[in-house]
This record gives sequence, structure tokens and C-alpha cells, in this order.
Amino acid sequence: MGPSSPTSSCSSSYSSPFTSPEFSSLPVMSLREKIVEKVLENRVTLIVGETGCGKSSQVPQFLLAENMEPILCTQPRRFAVVAVAKMVAKGRNCELGGEVGYHIGHSKHLSERSKIVFKTAGVLLDEMRDRGLNALKYKVTELLGVDHGMTSELSSLRYCSGPSPSMANAEIKPEVHKLIHDLVLHIHKNESDIEKSILVFLPTYYALEQQWHLMKPLSSFFKVHILHSSVDTEQALMAMKICKSHRKVILATNIAESSVTIPKVAYVIDSCRSLQVFWDVNRKIDSAELVWVSKSQAEQRRGRTGRTCDGQVYRLVTKSFFGTLEDHECPAILRLSLRLQVLLISCAESKAISDPKVLLQKALDPPYPEVVGDALDLLDHKRALQKISPRGRYEPTFYGRLLASFSLSFDASVLVLKFGEIGMLREGILLGILMDTQPLPILHPFGDDALFAEYTGCYFGGDGNTRLLTGRKEMVIMGNLCAFQFWQHVFKDKQRLDHLQQVLKFDETKVTASLLPKIEEEWCSLHYLVQSSLHHVSELYEDILNAVHRFRPKFLGTSNGLPTYYDPYEFEHTCLLNCDPPRDMDPLAADNEHLGPSFEAKKCVAVPFVAPNQFQSNNVAEKLASIIKEIRVQYVEDVSGNQDKAVNGSETPGEAPLCVYFINGSCNRGTGCPFSHSLQAKRPACKFFYSLQGCRNGDSCIFSHDLGQPVLPSSSFTCLPEDGVANAASLLRLFPTSSDGSILLLDDTDMHFSANLACLYDPSRIISTTCLSDSAICDTSLAGIRILWGLCHSLKTVISEAGDNPIPWKEVKCVLWYPSLESYSENLESQKTLMQNFFEHLAIRMLADALYDTRVIITMNNIKFAQLQVEKLARDSFFFLSESFPFDEMSFGELSDTVNTKRPMLVSRAISYVFDLHPPTDFQFGDYAAVLHRCLRDN
Repeated sequence: MGPSSPTSSCSSSYSSPFTSPEFSSLPVMSLREKIVEKVLENRVTLIVGETGCGKSSQVPQFLLAENMEPILCTQPRRFAVVAVAKMVAKGRNCELGGEVGYHIGHSKHLSERSKIVFKTAGVLLDEMRDRGLNALKYKVTELLGVDHGMTSELSSLRYCSGPSPSMANAEIKPEVHKLIHDLVLHIHKNESDIEKSILVFLPTYYALEQQWHLMKPLSSFFKVHILHSSVDTEQALMAMKICKSHRKVILATNIAESSVTIPKVAYVIDSCRSLQVFWDVNRKIDSAELVWVSKSQAEQRRGRTGRTCDGQVYRLVTKSFFGTLEDHECPAILRLSLRLQVLLISCAESKAISDPKVLLQKALDPPYPEVVGDALDLLDHKRALQKISPRGRYEPTFYGRLLASFSLSFDASVLVLKFGEIGMLREGILLGILMDTQPLPILHPFGDDALFAEYTGCYFGGDGNTRLLTGRKEMVIMGNLCAFQFWQHVFKDKQRLDHLQQVLKFDETKVTASLLPKIEEEWCSLHYLVQSSLHHVSELYEDILNAVHRFRPKFLGTSNGLPTYYDPYEFEHTCLLNCDPPRDMDPLAADNEHLGPSFEAKKCVAVPFVAPNQFQSNNVAEKLASIIKEIRVQYVEDVSGNQDKAVNGSETPGEAPLCVYFINGSCNRGTGCPFSHSLQAKRPACKFFYSLQGCRNGDSCIFSHDLGQPVLPSSSFTCLPEDGVANAASLLRLFPTSSDGSILLLDDTDMHFSANLACLYDPSRIISTTCLSDSAICDTSLAGIRILWGLCHSLKTVISEAGDNPIPWKEVKCVLWYPSLESYSENLESQKTLMQNFFEHLAIRMLADALYDTRVIITMNNIKFAQLQVEKLARDSFFFLSESFPFDEMSFGELSDTVNTKRPMLVSRAISYVFDLHPPTDFQFGDYAAVLHRCLRDN
């Protein structure tokens, strides 16, 4: 059972001026001129090389040296994108985000100066779907190639549980974990170089936990790192560091299988198992199972060693067993339901690629036509697609295009819009994101599920709300929703208030801003939260919310943006700190070497952080349970809309429910049983079927999968577009009707909005500001309007002290603003700054003077509203969107700022957005209004 000979490596005398010395011996270096020559001569060049030969890190630099820029390089995983981008930037001695940048999910570190850009394949596909070939604005696009190598064999059949993959269960038994443990000790004993590390491939999070528990007693010898999709990217990158005091052991799933060079990995231990996702026909969900890896996967894993030093690999299968492995794994396109893929293809901008039946047959591994047909039927039944020709061509409905615009899974996107229909859009967006996100905001200490449950219970799951949800995943999602809202209410609201005070003290703003990340990191640690995950959820939330603003479904107009975390208003949290005795150190926390033991042990013990039914958590949980039930039941409906009869027995009125023990043949009560022994009796509900995990028994389940009467029957649920009819009365009804109230119209440069308003509303109750002088305009229609002439900086006027402020604020009941953005050309950042300043200045004035009943109405193009993330900018100053509606340009005048769009069903029109100020609680933050009033007076 000895290791093979070390893998060989090639070297070259060529030295690139753009690479660090440690990469000068990479095999690809000797082929620099030939690679450049072939790329220049051919439209497509295929470069095949061993893993670690320098394809991803060096080839882009070869091409950049020949002025072929910009260059795009795709990687399969986020971790790989960040790791390779950082390595190339370091090698070129440049700042990441400058000459070398990357884009993963909603995190962009690039600029107009970026010449080499690394992206995940998913990001590139999304851009191509939205922009077609315009997304390929690169001189060179590089995709990945892979590896070969040698192995060592294990002779014991007991670790394979069978003579061949077809006869062996891929489950990892305790003997396998013990073998890995012994191999690690064996390597450590016989390898004198402490910097040479060990990479162990395991298939599941649970297997990583089991192996980690075995390694814990050896922490004085080994430093263990975890690589898994649930681990934050920055934490995962800690595994890239060379450790000089302990031997590094990396426990990883297939996230470490390709694209990433982990320095000084000299040994790979491969369990030869993998977790494979597939569409579970019975449970109607994406599921996962343990399988044996293919030979190509095993070679990929072998290629993780021998890249920056000599390497050896141990495979935990026999030679004969390995020989019977499949050559390649089954492609995902042949395993999954293709619902989302079919929808995205159907929504493609180019008609040439918008027919999924045609396009998917051109794939390298075309899916079965019936699978594509099933996906089309399902999407048609859900009204996301509609058939437009007898030959079977489909096109997306408004609902389908809106679903496709979200960067979420199919079910999560459906959940978002169902919540939108019941008036809880923003909670639905967060829940949909949390269904898909890893890692989640609540800290999950590795290997300690009990502690994770304790942390989750601090936010949701305490007395009074555990009965509302049946699935564990739903409980976790609700806990993380409350945790996100707690962070927004306690930490972010405090930060927002501090910022408003700093707006009046310009010299202190930059200093305080530089300290915020560290302050937030410590606060998150005190409350068991992951800072990076909270930020990721926030970014994704804004992206999805702005997609809804671009499409403007019918429910959006009356969708109230006030967060549920303002219920109750009296909510308050005061940290009570305690230093617990040190626990066994979480390997993820241990990676942060700058955090001392005292920091790790300091926690807030003022729990629960969110008490039962605060933030309307019970109401949200009930809606979540109902909507998940609807989504689950829809998967067992046939295309005619009738529920599967196999799971529903006919019910006799007044009859007792079916005895499940009788079905199993184990009821010993006979005629004395209070439950029915009739097969026609109503079956008890299957609680697993109603959960996100689903019921694994499918139609054979002895419990009922009948939902009964859903809140929103699937046959009637249709997400419709806004009708777009503009009516002057929609705006006029919001104006004050009493004689002591006026409207303030800010920055009406040429006074044409004021003139039109005066035709429909009492001009004596209109106050307008303009930068023009009183001699610039002579218009009789302006008679009676109080015009404040020559206000070139009206926003500064908003926060000027009372003696210098010409605006009668106590009289103003409604503020109107038609932002003029054309002077900023296409500079979105400058436009965003203008919008931000407007909300900040107005919030300071209204909070300081307690103008809580004053409405703020902004009228602008909805596409521009989404681009500038105006709802977020308003929220950051405590303005929340209460309603929105089409602006009547025929009655009030046309907007100068228009946006053209060619995308089908995307709306581009003038919209009036109504914001209400909801001040944060003084129970939590004290008398901040008095502080603002004093700052305003002293300014």
C-alpha cells in the first residue's frame, strides 16, 4: 500500500517579465511563442495541458504581452475565480480590480482599466443571455482544459464495500474515515518537510465533519482547513497560505477538484466518492446521492498535487475497482429537470437561440427530447411560457420573463412572486435568496450542529413559533431572515443615523467610514453572524428588487416597502457581553490568526435577539409554509390542472381518518381502533411533502399529499404587468386638502411642472424653487404660486438654519421632485450621488423638525430608478416606498429624462414614487432627533 513515484514536472529556462519567479518553471512557459502564434492564426484554439501547467494563470499574460486585450478567462467556481485572479494580480504586482479583475455572482472587482478579467462560466452565460454576443467584448476568451497522472493503489476490498462500482455502495463507512486518519498520520511521520500539506477529497459536508472530529485531538500537529460551498470565499482562501508551524490538512469536497493551485500540496487522499445532484421524479425536487467518481474526476483530483512540489496520491479503492469506474461522469444536462435552463433559453434576446428544443439538441450531450418536453409542459402549465404555433414553439409570458430576470433557482423565484402577490414582496425576496444562499448569515460552527441550532434559536424557533413550520430547512431560513432583519434594525439603522449626523460634519465622515468594517465585523461576531454573507444577501436583494422595478408587475404599485422589522416599533436591543470559557476552536474561526481567544469567547448574551412574533415572524412563517405547500402540490398536478388521484382517497363526511398502522399491517387494536381501517378513508397529511425537502416516497407514501384549498390556487395565480394607464387623480389625491398645508416643488428649473400643477391644484398652496432669477420667466399661469427664485443649491437650502431658510417647512405636507439627470450624461455614479444627497438632506430636515407626516414624491423613469437603486438610497435615510403609479405626462408635463429599451416586456415609463419617512425607534437609539436639530442649528 505504498505511494507511487512522485509526479514529474517540466521546466523551462524561459522567464516571463509578467510572472513571479516561482512560476517560471511551469510547463506552459516553454510554449509561449507557439501558443501566441496559434491564437493569432485561429478563431478557436484548444489548449490541453496537465492541471497546474499554467493555462489559467500564464496564457492570459502571454496574450496581454502581445496587446490582445481585454482578455476574459472563465473558471467553473467562484473560489477558483478569486484565487486565480489574486495570484495573477500578485504576479503582475498590480492591485486587484485594476489591470486584473474578477466577477463572481454580484461581486465585481474590475474597472474600465481591467485588461485580464476572470469570471465564472455562469456569469458569462447570464451576460450572453441578456446582451447576446455583445457580452463577448473581449479580444480573447479562454476556457478551461484539464490533466493526467499516476496513482498509488489500496489493496483492501473492505474500503470499497464491493468488487465494482455497480455492486458497491458509495457510502463512507467509519473504516474509511479511520483509514484516512491513519494515512494522514503515516504521511506526517514519514515526511520531514512540515510545509508539504495533505488534501483529502470527501463527498459531503457530513463526511467533512466526521473526518474533522477525528483530527481534533491532533490539533498540536495539524492545521485543518475546510473547503466547501457553505464556507465563505475569503475563509476558504486561507487554505492557500503556506503554514510553517503545523502541517496543513485540507478537507475538501469537489470544490477543490479543478482550476485552483493550493501551494505545497504534496499528498492527495481521494475517497473516490462524489455527491451528484439529480432530479428526483418522486419528490419533484433536485436531490443528491453519493456516487463513485469517474476516472476523469479521479485524474482531476490527482492533478491537485505535484503542481508546486513533488506529489503523491492515495486512492481508497483497489486497482481492479478503479479500472471499472466510468470514464466520465454523467453530464448535469442529462440529470436535471432543465426547467430553469429551458426558461432562460426561451427568454434569450436573439430568436436564433430562443428555441430550447432546437438549441439543446446542439449541445455536446443533448438531453432526451422528452425531458425538454416535460420542462416545456411544466412551464406552460405554470403560465411562464405559452405555445404560439401548432409546431410546438413557445415564447415566454410576462411572468416567465420576470422569473428569468432573477438570479435565483426556479422554485425560489416562484416563491418571490407569490409573496409579491400577497403584499409581502420584500420579505419574499429575502426568503428566496436564503433558500439558495451559502453560507447563510447565521454562523454555522463547523462540526457543531447543536451550536448552530442554538444560534438559530436566538432569532427564530423559540417558544411560540416552532409549530408553524415542519421542515428543518424552513426553520433555518426563517431564523436567517430574522437575523438579517436584526442586523438591519440594530446595526445598520445605527450606522444610518450616525451617517446623517456626519453629513453635517464633513471633516469626520472619512475617518469614521474607514473604521466601519472592523466595527461591523466585531458586532457580527458578538451576535453569531457572518459579515460577508449579510453583505451578499443585501447585494442580491437589491438586484432582484430592481429587476421587479424594471418590469413593474401589477402588484408592485401597492407594494409597501416598510420592513416587518419595524414591528413592534418599541423593539430595542442592548448588548450584554460575556466571556465564555473557550470552546473547541472552529477551524474556520481558527483561520483568522489575528483574532485572539478573548475575542472569540466574547458574546452577547441578551438573548433571544428576536423574541417570538417580533418582526411579524409568525405571520411570515405561516405564509412561507402555505406557499411552499402550493409549490410542492403543483409538481404533482398534471398539465390539465387536476391533482394526482393516486394520493387522494375519496373522503366520507364524518368518517375518521385512515389508520396508518393498518396500512402497514401493524395495527393491533382491531375494531377498537379509533381510526378508520377503510382504504377509502381520508389519509393523514404527509408533513414531509409540504416541506422544502419533499417526501422521498412519492406516490407510494401512505400519507396524503393533498393540500386541500390553497391560499392562491395554482390555476388562478398569474403575475400580470401593470396596466400603465396614467391618471392625474392618482397624484392629486396625495396633496393636502386643508388650508394649512402646501406642496413644495423642488428644482423646477423652467417652471413648466409648476405651471401645469397650477391648472389642477390651488396655486396659492404651491411653493416652487428654481435657480432662475425672477426676471427670467414671465408666465401668467404662474400667478399665485410662491416661487423661491435664485436657489442654485436647493438641497443645501434644505438643511440651512432657520434664519437663512426661505422654505416654510412647518407648512409643507408634500415634497415633489423631478430630478434632472440629463446634465450628468451617462455618469451613473454622479446621478446616484445626487439622489443620495437629496434623501440625506431631506431626512435631516424632517427628522430634526419632526415632519413625520410629510410625503415625498419623486417622479422619474422606472429603468433609471432601478439603475440608480433609488429605493435603497431612500431606505438608507429612513424613507420607505409606500406606493407607485404611472405619471400623467399629458396633464403635468413630460419628463426630460427618458430611457429606451428594446427588451420585450420591459417597461420604460415615467413613474411617481411615494415615500414616507419612518423614523427609527428612540427606544433603541435615544433622542437622536434632538441631536440632529442641534447639529442643524450649529451648522
